[in-house]
Amino acid sequence: MSALRGEKPHGGIFSWKVFRLIVILFFSANASAVFGQDQSNDAGRSISSQEEHVHEAATPLKDLLNEAERNNPQIAAARHGWEAAKQISSQVSTLPDPQFTAQQVSVGSPRPFAGYTNSDFAYFGLGFSQDFPYPGKLHLRGEMAKRDADVVQQQYESVRRSVVAGIKAAYFQLSNLSKTLGILESDGGLLQQVEKAADARYRSGMGNQHDLLQAQLERTKLLREMTMHHLDVAKMQAQIKQLLNRSQSSPDIEPTDLPDTALTYTFDELLAASKSENSDITGAQKMVEKQNLQVDLAHKDFYPDFNIQYMWQRTDPVQFRAYYMLSFSVRVPIYRARKQRPELAQAEAELSRSRSEAESQTQRVAFDLRTEYDTAQKNAEILKIYREGLLPQARAEFEAGVAAYQNNRQDFQSLLNSFLDVLQLDEEYWKSAAERETALARIEQLTGLSLREEGEKK
Repeated sequence: MSALRGEKPHGGIFSWKVFRLIVILFFSANASAVFGQDQSNDAGRSISSQEEHVHEAATPLKDLLNEAERNNPQIAAARHGWEAAKQISSQVSTLPDPQFTAQQVSVGSPRPFAGYTNSDFAYFGLGFSQDFPYPGKLHLRGEMAKRDADVVQQQYESVRRSVVAGIKAAYFQLSNLSKTLGILESDGGLLQQVEKAADARYRSGMGNQHDLLQAQLERTKLLREMTMHHLDVAKMQAQIKQLLNRSQSSPDIEPTDLPDTALTYTFDELLAASKSENSDITGAQKMVEKQNLQVDLAHKDFYPDFNIQYMWQRTDPVQFRAYYMLSFSVRVPIYRARKQRPELAQAEAELSRSRSEAESQTQRVAFDLRTEYDTAQKNAEILKIYREGLLPQARAEFEAGVAAYQNNRQDFQSLLNSFLDVLQLDEEYWKSAAERETALARIEQLTGLSLREEGEKK
């Protein structure tokens, strides 16, 4: 089997005859497993019978999504960032810490307490001071911090939805590749019919060797395509394991068959949901709210802040009385032209910028939603055309071509083209199905809606 994987066998020069023999034996073994029933039943097998095949060891998508919620490091980092941001509001909305003072004044000598008993200027004092920002400033700072936390929360939700959508897209692609590999194996049996018909005509003297060699060449190309699909499967497996934070050496994931998810919402309903549930739009709106508060705070910075100090001073209690001192100070913003007015202009400019960004974000989401909605709708129509027209027509044409070729009423190239049509349409059907489910997953990411019963958190 090393030759089938594209490896060089031990011994150096590779024999083409040996390779062709191995290829024929490989497809013969697959054909005997897939086409063990009567040929008429094989040729009439429809796409619905392929959809009924479910691997026993398949992992449901909802299990992978729940695992990602628990283990994905991007989600965990974003969640911790949100938890940290929620702790800021109470810090910035609280009064500054008071300052406590111990003071000692000596008279006549630098020695501690010199003159304490014979001078009323020597004393020991205790005091404290407290800053008081202008009323409303602390509340505004707390509200701004809350809006910042809301923005971080929406960033966390955006990361979570992005990871979920990434797993869905990779899972659907993996399911498509798994289904395509099955198609390549089963359609290899159809190609075996073509080869048998060419061989029979060649042996009877009505055909030529070129037809037989061309059929064998197509089987080798089929093997190459299967190998390329195995490479794509390996890439999808690695991507899903990365998103799940699994070891790359862990067992591979077996997908279920592609679902056929119904889209019951209109575009206007999806657009309305995105405006209220899309994390990027909500985050941009929260930023506008924060900048509004920043403008209000800039206005309040034109007003002064205050400070209160209180001091108790004790001299010799036998000869002198104690002193009590209360001080009230004001921090006056006198450099308004150089500080407060530029601060206000900056806040207003930031507010205008945040509004423009929110509008831009809304338009971008609407564009992405329109694109994904049209993709899902058009692919649904294409899948119907495949099921009801192209697939059965292509198989009927192939079956008629086999019979005509066996009776010397059709050339080999036409028969081979009819087989390639069957193969191509089978692959395109499942590719379109995967693209539609991926588009629906993207719609779920943009709107926050759940279009399928998967058990994931929305």
